[in-house]
Amino acid sequence: MAIFLTEHSKVIVQGMTGAEGMKHTAKMCAAGTAVVGGVNPRKAGQKVDVGGTPVPVFGTVAEAMEATGADVSVVFVPPAFTKDAVVEAIDAGIGMCVVITEGVPVHDAATIWAHATAKGDVTRVIGPNCPGVISPGKSNAGIIPADITGPGRIGLVSKSGTLTYQMMYELRDIGFSTSVGIGGDPVIGTTHIDVLRAFQDDPETDVIVMIGEIGGDAEERAAAYIREHVTKPVIGYVAGFTAPEGRTMGHAGAIVSGSSGTAQAKQKALEAAGVRVGRTPSEAAALVRQVVQRP
Repeated sequence: MAIFLTEHSKVIVQGMTGAEGMKHTAKMCAAGTAVVGGVNPRKAGQKVDVGGTPVPVFGTVAEAMEATGADVSVVFVPPAFTKDAVVEAIDAGIGMCVVITEGVPVHDAATIWAHATAKGDVTRVIGPNCPGVISPGKSNAGIIPADITGPGRIGLVSKSGTLTYQMMYELRDIGFSTSVGIGGDPVIGTTHIDVLRAFQDDPETDVIVMIGEIGGDAEERAAAYIREHVTKPVIGYVAGFTAPEGRTMGHAGAIVSGSSGTAQAKQKALEAAGVRVGRTPSEAAALVRQVVQRP
């Protein structure tokens, strides 16, 4: 079993015919993902060769869903057009929309979130500015390299794309049920808490790894949720222990003011909830091994 994405998921790619869309669609297909179509109003009715397989292009998400039964969309659309693309996917009622695009204006991201909520949260929005979702051995929706790990019983939720890859690689011999990159922007769709809830309910996830970053209070809120609702072991890592105060670091959401949003404050909150926190990714991976190998 996996959360959000399984071998039965049917994926369409909004922006498939662009350079990034084509490159990563080919990689998703090579990983075994059932990519059933692309969306580009200007190229509707065409078929695009993806790794030797002709993939149809549709004019709208609704048309693609009707023709293929797609339930997941991956968005490779420039930032200026991302809001409209995601709103279209939400209006079509697709089950999950994975927004890879970086540089989406915060106001647009807030509009996407509000629109999804107004439509009853039928569509799970992942991102923006995220690496996507992978259930190793089953399906890959996004840009996470499919060959760095195999299937297993670790669940991973992370703000950072590169730290997602590193953690998956360091624990590749154990393997993952699902890895979810939620993105590190100030406004995102699916949160740490949403993913923690899903992993808690997943019978094939035994241990959860949560990667956060400085800035905001998402990790503190996740810690409060873990304390009340998560019984599975959780290992944490917070990027930014050496970051200077008052300076934006990396993701747009990673800004620290005084003691608010610091890695130390997040570590304290997580540890108070029973989460073991590594000060480096490798240390966090070692903590996971201790849990997995414990009789």
